[in-house]
Amino acid sequence: MKYPGRLIKMGEADARIVKALKNALNKALALRGGDAIVLDADNPTFGPRMKQAVMLFQARHLDDQGQPLRTDGEVGALTWAALFGTERVPQVDNAAAPFLAAVLDKAASQIGVLEVPRNSNRGPEVEAYLRRAGVSPGLAWCCAFTYWCFDEAAHEAGRGNPMFRTAGCLAHWNNAQRQGAQRLAARDAVTNPSLIRPGMVFIMDFGGGMGHTGFVERVEGGYLHTIEGNTDASLTREGGGVYRLKRKVGSINKGYIDYTGC
Repeated sequence: MKYPGRLIKMGEADARIVKALKNALNKALALRGGDAIVLDADNPTFGPRMKQAVMLFQARHLDDQGQPLRTDGEVGALTWAALFGTERVPQVDNAAAPFLAAVLDKAASQIGVLEVPRNSNRGPEVEAYLRRAGVSPGLAWCCAFTYWCFDEAAHEAGRGNPMFRTAGCLAHWNNAQRQGAQRLAARDAVTNPSLIRPGMVFIMDFGGGMGHTGFVERVEGGYLHTIEGNTDASLTREGGGVYRLKRKVGSINKGYIDYTGC
């Protein structure tokens, strides 16, 4: 059974989903003895005992990337994949529009750019990103990088750049709809990762006006493959280059901006 595109938790009304989950949990846990949790698959109720079984499964299993599952008793994309296989969760490889595919190509062409000197927010390419976004050298540049990629792709296509011109991640989030873009809230993306498309721009909010941003290149169940500037392999917001990274969908706490159709 494929992931239904929403969190499955206590009170779930779809008896078919509850039965499939109970059968999978019984098989995965295979417990015996007085402390065993054996679920009645013919009972269509997702109640406290089933939640306990889900939490036990989550505590004892890893996701397909070898990372611990969140032990919350709710079945999202990562827990679903651990139970039924990664082929049963969303796998999205292609941008929804040719222009966004071209933007991703521009982003990919910059992988390997590094700050010069290290940890300076400077260097020929970095300063070019910042100038294009209309700000001074030496500032954090992840959002300026996304603007540069949009602007380069728009110039080659002979069209206007749809992205709001800014070097501020949260300013981008707050003003993108004025440009005709759509926003996808983080909570909705966690519930249904298939709503995320390559070419979307993710936004993270760290409070105090600080954020981080980058491109979604591919969706793989509960994980995103991204291209980001001003980061590094530690997934920081103040790294020193342009990298391909992998993040959990749940790590994106603000949302996504979609310029499809703009």
